[in-house]
Amino acid sequence: MKRARAHGFHQPAEWAPHAAVWTAWPHLADEWAGGLDAPRRSLAGMIEAIVGLDAAGRPRGERVELLVPDAAAEAGARELLGGAAAGVRFHRAHYGDVWLRDTAPVFVVGPGGVAAACFEFNGWGGKYVMPGDTAVAAWVAGAAGVPAWPQGFILEGGAIEVDGEGTVLTTRQCLLGGNRNPGLDEAAMSELLCAALGAERVIWLDRGLANDHTDGHIDTLARFVAPGVVAAMAPAPGDPNRDALAGVLADLRAATDARGRRLEVVTVPSPGAVHDAAGALMPASYLNFYIGNHAVVVPTYRAGADAAAVAAVAALFPGRATTGVDAWPVLVGGGAFHCTTQQQPADPTGASAPRPG
Repeated sequence: MKRARAHGFHQPAEWAPHAAVWTAWPHLADEWAGGLDAPRRSLAGMIEAIVGLDAAGRPRGERVELLVPDAAAEAGARELLGGAAAGVRFHRAHYGDVWLRDTAPVFVVGPGGVAAACFEFNGWGGKYVMPGDTAVAAWVAGAAGVPAWPQGFILEGGAIEVDGEGTVLTTRQCLLGGNRNPGLDEAAMSELLCAALGAERVIWLDRGLANDHTDGHIDTLARFVAPGVVAAMAPAPGDPNRDALAGVLADLRAATDARGRRLEVVTVPSPGAVHDAAGALMPASYLNFYIGNHAVVVPTYRAGADAAAVAAVAALFPGRATTGVDAWPVLVGGGAFHCTTQQQPADPTGASAPRPG
């Protein structure tokens, strides 16, 4: 078992330079109650923001590596993306759904370049098992041209958040709930996370948002935005997640990172109650943003706090173009933009891949 820490590798913070970002195109109609058109338009908007065409139509952002199931899906994606397709490399692949944060590998960097930490995947604790998803991590590692390092335990990328300086954030609800790695306690899981991600300290939060089928993924609760600085959501009036969010804020304000710093906690609004077309509460979070080289893409939910949330996130990343994109149709399928993406860090040895033509 090849672990990052033992070989001088670590997972960088998301704001560190990327070579590319991996994502996927929706194609399983049964997984999208409202149909495929709306989530495809939302994800096309996300991709366009990441690619970031300049006035001459040239991509300014990182390369987008997009999984599609077949030629017809690729043609449809190209049509929706328009000029932004110039910044996209298409891959025909076998995969279940778009949640590459959880099914793709977690890329780590070190003296030898880039490697892919490949975790086992059991459909979010056995709740959503789709053909092809268990093989995505190894497939992406091969397509990226980096070594695959199987880790031998179950972990989704959305369950962890790192600062690139030795600290990991996660939740007990997800990793200690018994449906992923039964029998492992907090100390044992902390050691596995640190070894696999090249970290030194794990900060544990308790629980996630109501109706979150991921059992409390951290990327809807708390996000590092700079060394020693973490963003969380301030509850809205009547917020169905008021108690959970208050607990997150209290735990973060009491925590110290791997370098001994007391965390600085900044807040963005909560969207409050966001419902699907049938009236069911959905786990909406403005923290499910993606930090790209050029842009930060913030999910919006047709909620009253949308504009304030985009402005609050923009203030945290003054050197990047922050864009709000309607994610309500994606949330209907179970997540938002961070859930659909997995960044591939730039190679610290200086090796690089050509931008797609």
